[in-house]
Amino acid sequence: MPRGDSYQLQGQQGGIVLTGADSATGTFRWIQAIADSVILSDTGETAGNLADIANLDGKTLTAGAGIGGVFTKVQISSGTVIAYYG
Repeated sequence: MPRGDSYQLQGQQGGIVLTGADSATGTFRWIQAIADSVILSDTGETAGNLADIANLDGKTLTAGAGIGGVFTKVQISSGTVIAYYG
């Protein structure tokens, strides 16, 4: 039985660690930077339900910062993030 959004946002469905030039596909609810990380989104590397997600391309997500939404693909060119399933 699904537990709802608060359960999913707590990371209790697990996640995947991405390091360096790495990517993952799936359904993710939160991207948390562990180290300063550069997000790629210009040509669909990071895809989700955020309007104008392409504006994140090449931007640095600083260590400790996170982005919420529904992401179907996450790619970074450097750094370390945890992409939490949702």
